[in-house]
Amino acid sequence: MSTQGYDEELRAERDYVAGLYTRLDAERVRVKAEYDAALRGTGGTPMERDVAVRALAKERKRLDVSDSGLCFGRLDTLSGEHRYIGRIGLFDEEDSYEPVLLDWRAPASRPFYVATAANPEGMRRRRQFHSQGRRVVDFTDERFGCPGADERGDAALLAAVNAPRGEGMRDIVATIQAEQDEIIRLDHPGVLVIEGGPGTGKTVVALHRVAYLLYTQRERMERHGVLVIGPSPTFLNHIGRVLPSLGESDVVFMTTGDLVPGLRVTAEDTPEAARLKGSLKILDVLAAAVADRQRLPEQPVPIELADVTVRIDAETAEWARDEARASGLPHNEARAVFTEIVTYVLTERAIARIGRGWLTRDDREAWEDMRAELLSELADSDEFTAALDELWPILTPEGLLASLYTSPERLRAAGADQALLRAEGDAWTVSDVPLLDELVDLLGRDKAAEKSAEAAAERQRRAEASYAAGVLDTLVDRQDSMDDEDHLFATDLLYAEDLADRFGERDTRDLAERAAADRDWTYRHVVVDEAQELSEMDWRVLMRRCPSRSFTVVGDLAQRRSVAGATSWGRMLDPYVPGRWVYRPLSVNYRTPSEIMAVAASLLAEFAPDIQPPESVRACGVRPWSRQVTEDELPAAIDEFVQAEAGREGTSVVIGPPGVPGAVLPSETKGLEFDAVLVVEPMRILAEGSPRRGRTLRRPHPRHPAPRSPAPRPATAGSGRTRPSRGARVRR
Repeated sequence: MSTQGYDEELRAERDYVAGLYTRLDAERVRVKAEYDAALRGTGGTPMERDVAVRALAKERKRLDVSDSGLCFGRLDTLSGEHRYIGRIGLFDEEDSYEPVLLDWRAPASRPFYVATAANPEGMRRRRQFHSQGRRVVDFTDERFGCPGADERGDAALLAAVNAPRGEGMRDIVATIQAEQDEIIRLDHPGVLVIEGGPGTGKTVVALHRVAYLLYTQRERMERHGVLVIGPSPTFLNHIGRVLPSLGESDVVFMTTGDLVPGLRVTAEDTPEAARLKGSLKILDVLAAAVADRQRLPEQPVPIELADVTVRIDAETAEWARDEARASGLPHNEARAVFTEIVTYVLTERAIARIGRGWLTRDDREAWEDMRAELLSELADSDEFTAALDELWPILTPEGLLASLYTSPERLRAAGADQALLRAEGDAWTVSDVPLLDELVDLLGRDKAAEKSAEAAAERQRRAEASYAAGVLDTLVDRQDSMDDEDHLFATDLLYAEDLADRFGERDTRDLAERAAADRDWTYRHVVVDEAQELSEMDWRVLMRRCPSRSFTVVGDLAQRRSVAGATSWGRMLDPYVPGRWVYRPLSVNYRTPSEIMAVAASLLAEFAPDIQPPESVRACGVRPWSRQVTEDELPAAIDEFVQAEAGREGTSVVIGPPGVPGAVLPSETKGLEFDAVLVVEPMRILAEGSPRRGRTLRRPHPRHPAPRSPAPRPATAGSGRTRPSRGARVRR
């Protein structure tokens, strides 16, 4: 179009998008007012008020999308219809709720991502907006069916991937490519495996798939939410803004170390210990450790009662143990069976001795009266309780595992490798988490403790109801002396239980907060990033969290560092979803410059010659460089890099082995991307730590180049300035 025509179109688009923001702001104000009113409200039942508050809270979060790029494009159909595409859907309430902005996930929006000149999907034109904040700066058009029309304009894509990164990963909602869109919208109820090298966008594609599933399967998924598993808290913080920017919040972000609520991971396993704990063979060790605590007395244990002394002998304990194990109940719950058998034997023996010469079984009433007295005595007997605690103790996952790790004798009894032995058994590692989670099911609940807690809670509730009833009576008495027009408050307080609920604390946590605090919570969908690092035991935990087996699995087997990780996807998934998982590769590198990939590919060829690195679609014009310095010169070399990057736009990081001042460890940057990176002593990184550490350095991550030739210590290696697609925290 002419320059004048373009300017007129641009003004019209700016006005339209400004109107969308006006509508969005009005919706935000309206929903916030309704939310505040619902929090203060007294109408309806407590449950009705709670439902209203939660629904309005979700709507507030849906509207709290990124202000930048609310609307990022337009589709023109062959019939002349204009469809504006954006992060969320907005409707014209005055015109039969006609859409004024289509959600990018709506079926009508799909041509925006997949239409081509060869297959225009009924479209005449695709228009892409370039915005700064709320203002449309310019736009580009692609006319389908016109001579010389390209398959897909790449101006918006290249602008996005070349832009400096800020704090956190950005969504790609405006620049999703056709191969990515196919994966995002894939209709598969089981497990989807997305594999691709660094820079292919597999993580952000998985997150957009979550947003798509939450949009298309809202009713099925919203009550249970989605779990996203990442390799580190830093990584989760890095990706955490993507889904909220798309209007989705019912998502829980965790590492595998967070899967047992309340547990703190403070230690690190040796590679051998991690391998042992990650194998399914550890299940036999755990079962043996539990069985080892179900004991028989070496000598009969005397229990002194008022009129007789009875003894728990090995034969009685063995019968009780066999019955308890045969019940199929978890250890702590099976204690009731064990106790019942032992109690039966002891009372039978006591009655026989006390009633010798005068009591027969025909005298059932006297027999049962005596049994009742003996049962009461046993229940109050500290000796009997101590004997039960010795023979069939109530166990906790943490206590059992800590005692196993600190006792060579218990390790031998459980058939465990001595590599698991450590001085402090309660300093937990990431590899301990799936074991502790397994023990929750093996041990079960302490029913007695739970009943006691429930009884205390019921007493508290009754006390609050009694207090509320007193308040109600006082209010009614006061208002009896008032005029009729002042009677509204008294009639509002009709039930003491309702008033007690108002005095009590209401659970205002959202779904994500409630799910994260509940070990037994199950999710409708689970995303696993860097999935190649997960062990067999990790997968067992995650499958327990998602009974429907609906997963999006993201990884790259060539990047596996953990000795307990995946060597094939089938090995990890076939035991749980045979025939229900599909594989989709990503082969195009949208993020990493070709200069970086050339260096990374040379190292990849050394240990994985069968792996084809992804092909980069862009170059940055700067090749990685290396520099050798002395030990004394190293701090100045690092400072030189930091100072040079401090004045530039984007993110940067210094990566090095332990002990390098100002550097982060390679493991802490897993999954992250930066605009510039300095790698300190790469050969030491290769030589130390995990036997697979080379894969950390190898990753064709634009910010982790390896030196082109081995350099003796001390040395530094770095990249030139690059333009990756995703940002992370700046390390100055």
